[in-house]
Amino acid sequence: MLPILAAILAFITIGGLGWALVGGDDSSSQALKRAETITGKKSAASSKTTAVANTPEARRKQIMTQLQEAERRERKARMSMSAKLAHAGLSLKVQTFYIICGVLGVVALMFSLLFGMNIVIALGISLIVSIGLPRWIIGFLAKKRMAKFSLEFPNAVDVIVRGIKSGLPVHECFKIIARESPAPLGPEFQRLVEGLGVGMTLEQSLERMYGRIPTPELRFFAIVIAIQQKTGGNLAEALGNLSSVLRARRMMGEKIKALSSEAIASAGIIGSLPPVVMLLVSITTPSYMGLLFTDPRGNFVLLIAVMLMSLGIFVMKRMISFKF
Repeated sequence: MLPILAAILAFITIGGLGWALVGGDDSSSQALKRAETITGKKSAASSKTTAVANTPEARRKQIMTQLQEAERRERKARMSMSAKLAHAGLSLKVQTFYIICGVLGVVALMFSLLFGMNIVIALGISLIVSIGLPRWIIGFLAKKRMAKFSLEFPNAVDVIVRGIKSGLPVHECFKIIARESPAPLGPEFQRLVEGLGVGMTLEQSLERMYGRIPTPELRFFAIVIAIQQKTGGNLAEALGNLSSVLRARRMMGEKIKALSSEAIASAGIIGSLPPVVMLLVSITTPSYMGLLFTDPRGNFVLLIAVMLMSLGIFVMKRMISFKF
C-alpha cells in the first residue's frame, strides 16, 4: 500500500510543480503529370486546377493549410526529450540526460534515508528530484532562450527589410544577422547560413530552425517567405508588415502581463503558503508535523493534501494563462 501511495504522491507532486512553474502532390496528380509528359498534351482538368489555384480563395486556403501544418509541427516538436534539449540549447544526448536523472534520484534517495526519513517520503523525494526537477530545469532554460530569441527577432526582420531595400540579397542579410546579433539569434542564423551554403533550400533551413526554436514569430516569418517564393511580390513590404505585427504582439503581451500581474502574484502566494507554513511549523515543532511522515494515517492525509493542492494549482494556472 505504501509504495502505491508513494508513487501516486510523487507523480501528482511532479505534475503540479511542472504545471505551475513551467504539401506534396498526391498519387493522382503525379499520375496525371506522367500522362501529360508521355502524351505531351495538357488536359482541361489540369488547366482548370491551375486557374482555380490562382484565385484569392485558393490562396487563403493555402495559407490556412500552411498554418495548420506549422501548428502540427510545433506540437510534435515539443513532445520528444531530444527536441526539448535542443530548445534549451543544450548539446546533451538523451541517454546522457537520463543517466544524470538516475544519478540525481539515487543521491536524493540516499540522503533522504540518511536523514532518517520514511521510505515512502524518501521515494517521493527521489522521484521528484530524478524526474520532475531536471525536466523543470530544461523547460525553464528553453523558455528563457525562446524569449530572448523572440525579443531580438523583430530587429532581425528589420535588418532584412533594410538590406533588401538597399539592394542586398537575402543571403547577405542573413550573414549580417548571424554576425551582429546576440545569442541565440546570431548562432541560429549562422546555422541557417551554413545550411544554405551546403545546398539546402531556404524553406528546409527555416524548418530546421523552427525545430530548434519553435516560436510563433519564426513560424510567421517562415510562412511569409514560403508564400513570397510561390506567389512573388514585394518581399521588403511583406517583411516590414510582419515586423510591425511582431512588435504589436509584443506590446499586447506586455500589456496582458501588466494587467494580470496581480492575479499571478495572488496565485503564487496562495500556492506557496501551505508548504511554507508546513516547513516553518516543522522547524519550530518537529514532533507536531512528524506524524504526517511516520504514521501511515499521516501519509494518507498528506497524500490527500497534495492531491487537493495540485488541483488548486491546476485551476489557478488555467485562470492566469492567457493566449494571444
